[in-house]
Amino acid sequence: MAIKTYAALLRGINVSGHKKVPMAELRTLLEGLGHGGVRTYLQSGNAVFTAEGGDEESWAAVLRAAIEEHFGFAVDVLVRDHAYLKAIVDACPFPAADLEPKQLHVTYFSGPVDAERFASVEQPSFLPEEFRLGDRALYLYAPDGLGRSKLAEVLSRPRLAKGLVATSRNWNTVTRLEEMTRA
Repeated sequence: MAIKTYAALLRGINVSGHKKVPMAELRTLLEGLGHGGVRTYLQSGNAVFTAEGGDEESWAAVLRAAIEEHFGFAVDVLVRDHAYLKAIVDACPFPAADLEPKQLHVTYFSGPVDAERFASVEQPSFLPEEFRLGDRALYLYAPDGLGRSKLAEVLSRPRLAKGLVATSRNWNTVTRLEEMTRA
């Protein structure tokens, strides 16, 4: 079996002192699960590792269970391989090279999303902010940044992601994780 490189995206950790997951402990945990090449990026729950066999869903389930056992709380985890991360970067519907990284975000979903799920969001009323759907992802252009985005506020409503795990990353993190997972 071939060794693949993956990125683990943890949702909602190290925010306002809640669900603290020190990155050194996360690295040790991943190494204890038998993964190689373990690295973390920032404090917001991004880890890269190599593994032989398995797939995104199985590795996410293993890591989710290990985190709960080690830290004593549940954390949603998405795992994506390099090919997927590269495809997300390559398929960006916005001119990423012409934008500030803080203006562009990607929300990763645990499963497919379609236009019908977001039909209630009247995009023209949020212009110049926009979003576009991708492969298990949503791209958000927020020219004034995420903190001031009215569209981001609407898109983060739980009913829009009902039944799915969703976690967002800014464009710097999106591209950095793609770089870190290159073999």
